[in-house]
Parts: sequence; structure tokens; C-alpha cells
Amino acid sequence: MRVASPRRFLMCPPDHFEVSYSINPWMEPDKPTDTALAILQWDRLRARLIALGHQVDVVPPRPGLPDMVFAANAATVLGGQVLAARYRHPQRFGEAPAYQAWFAEHGYPVRRARFVNEGEGDMLPTGARILAGTGFRTDERAHAEAADHFGVPVVTLRLVDPYFYHLDTALAVLDHEEIMYYPGAFSPDSQALLRELYPTAIRADRADAEVFGLNAVSDGKHVLLPQAAVHLAESLRAAGFEPISVDLSELLKAGGAAKCCALELRES
Repeated sequence: MRVASPRRFLMCPPDHFEVSYSINPWMEPDKPTDTALAILQWDRLRARLIALGHQVDVVPPRPGLPDMVFAANAATVLGGQVLAARYRHPQRFGEAPAYQAWFAEHGYPVRRARFVNEGEGDMLPTGARILAGTGFRTDERAHAEAADHFGVPVVTLRLVDPYFYHLDTALAVLDHEEIMYYPGAFSPDSQALLRELYPTAIRADRADAEVFGLNAVSDGKHVLLPQAAVHLAESLRAAGFEPISVDLSELLKAGGAAKCCALELRES
């Protein structure tokens, strides 16, 4: 029987959400967005996490930073230590000081990255290691920087499909050494490595990956994922997890879903 473990998350309301530029294939500035709907969907995600017994801290949004809602990109937090993001695109540069100020105010020691990394977008801690993506956003040299900072092994995974530009769009950590992923997002060498490390992993098809089914939040029992990922939900249920559907369709217009919105604050 699977047991949920309480988690702590950092989130940022999408008060200024819009798609006014394009830095990934999902973003189409010509298509309208509904900020009120984005806020409503975000509120429901936050409420669901709290109802499951998790703590949710909130960082105030800042005008002119429409992607600040994607808090998971802001840092990687492990053992109470923070490796802050260094964003690739200038449109997001202003998010870094906003999040770093929150960490400093709340007593977290922060290391500012030397190399480009986009936080949990590309660095996902598991029980024994950090799985780290590269290919579109995070500089591969940031993987060694993370290994040095956190003192744990870091496994490099190369992303090859621009629609899955961050690791957390193609892979989710479910519980310690259990993951789910979409093989087509990775290079052949990385696919082979994932098969070796996680032979019993849940493998998603492209249809579920395209609705951001892998951009999921798990507490070891409950898995919050987009409601459109129906086949993936069935696989999770068969593996003993409890999938919980959430609707973040408005935020998907910017290339984000549940995991993008929730940065896990892992303490010692």
C-alpha cells in the first residue's frame, strides 16, 4: 500500500499571466489568454495540494513577469540548500531576484548559479540522485555545479524534442526511485540509460506527453496531472498510485502544468 508523505511547495499566483512572447513551441502570442481563468485553475491546484496535507508557501507575483507562475523553474532545493536558477531567456531574467529575495527572507542559504539552469524544470531529485536535463535550456555544465553543491550524483539526460524543452515536461518522479517518462523526448543514449536505471518505470505515449501528463506532482501516493492524460492515469492506477485530475489548460498555452507551478522545498 502506498503512503503519501507531506511536502512543502512554493507557488506564485498567475496575476500577470499572458503569452506576450514565445520562448517555446507552445507559446503563441497571437492566441488570446484568460488571466482570470488561469488564476482560477491555479487556485484549485493550490487548494488541492493543501487538502492533501501539503504546505504551500506563496511568493508575490511581480508585474511584467508573466512566466513567474512557473515557480518550479526558479531553483532546485535539496536538504534545505538552494541552487538558484539562471534563466536562458532574457524575458525571464527578472524572476531570479524575485525568488532569491523570497528565499533570503525565509532563511534559506542561496547559491547563485554560474551556468544556465532552470531549476526543477531540468533538475529532478530522486531517492539516490538528481536527474538533470539538457539540450534546450539548462547548460550541461550546470549538472556538475549541482553535484558539487548538493553532494549527490547527477545523471545527465539529453532532450531532443523542442516540444519537451524541460525535463519536467518529459519525466516525473513518482516516489524515490520510481518515475514515469516519455521515451521519445530523449536521445537514444538517454533512453538506454533510463531503461537501465528504471526498468519498471511507467512509459507514456506521445498523446499523454503532449497534454503535459508528465508535468505532474506526486507525494508518493497521489499524482496530480492534467485531466486530459487519461491513459497515463490508467497506468498510474494500475501501479498503485492515485491519479488526481487537474485542469491547467490556460497555463498550458505557455508550456506549463502542475509541476511547473509547484517548486518542492526539500528540507534536511
